[in-house]
Amino acid sequence: MSIMKRRTQRQAWACGAMLLLMLAACGRDAVDPAKPPAEPVAAVQAMARAVAANDLLAYARLSVPPAQYRRLQDAWAQGHSRWPLTELPLHDQLLPMLQALSAPDGNQQLQRSFERQLAGQTTAVRQAAQSMGLFGVQYLRHENTITASQRSHYIQAVETLAGWAADAPISDRARARAAITALTGAARATGISDDSHLQQHGMEGSLQKLGPFISVLKAVMASYGLDVDESLRDLTGEVLSQQGDNALVRLQYPLAGQTVSLQIPLTRRESHWYLTRTLADTDALLRNADAAQAESDARIAPADETGADAMPPAKP
Repeated sequence: MSIMKRRTQRQAWACGAMLLLMLAACGRDAVDPAKPPAEPVAAVQAMARAVAANDLLAYARLSVPPAQYRRLQDAWAQGHSRWPLTELPLHDQLLPMLQALSAPDGNQQLQRSFERQLAGQTTAVRQAAQSMGLFGVQYLRHENTITASQRSHYIQAVETLAGWAADAPISDRARARAAITALTGAARATGISDDSHLQQHGMEGSLQKLGPFISVLKAVMASYGLDVDESLRDLTGEVLSQQGDNALVRLQYPLAGQTVSLQIPLTRRESHWYLTRTLADTDALLRNADAAQAESDARIAPADETGADAMPPAKP
């Protein structure tokens, strides 16, 4: 196997782990996206419950106001957006991960890669997890593009996940065989391995197809002792401050036997609460999408006019 293919596979697994971390950071029952909660903490809990139910479509609808949601659908259809997939950490590795898992020989390739790199290497895996945890914490301590609150949350999560990985049965052959079989089957079932598939299915269709894959991914992680659904369902919080349409909340969720806390700002728009960062990201995305579409329309218009001028006059 080439070095590039092995790197792609390692990135695919890393993407899966980071995806789960993101889901846990979000935070029990069915969710009605047509009726988003009117209280800040409840709004975050509703989004977390949607992910716990593997309903990515409900999660997307709860994440932005209805009018903005419709514009994001249009931007996806025009090829200018892949939100909410772009909200994922390492989102640019999602398609390579699905491609590697859904390849015709993906199962065999990943099994062979596991045998070479991880099988029976309990001590090596534990040392690697500890080293990566230390490296991650040091990196976060010196990262100047995140807020102090984000840094605190990320450090808690990295330390907790490093501790989990050090003790998880990652090198177990039977468990890995079952996990790889489940993931490759779920990846193939999505029918998604490149951007043309996302374009073909549209935003809602793509999210509906990815939901079952997320379900299997979480089940695999649970088999290794990391219960993401517990983190999502048991998320709690309190409002620290609220001034007009802005609120700051403290959230807590269980993760690998520890309790992780974070503070996030929310903004009220159209009588409902949304993550401030998500609104800022999607506002910017839609501005860029509108500009790109306007530029595309401007290029097409002269061609249409030229074609019209060249047409012969209709016969009487």
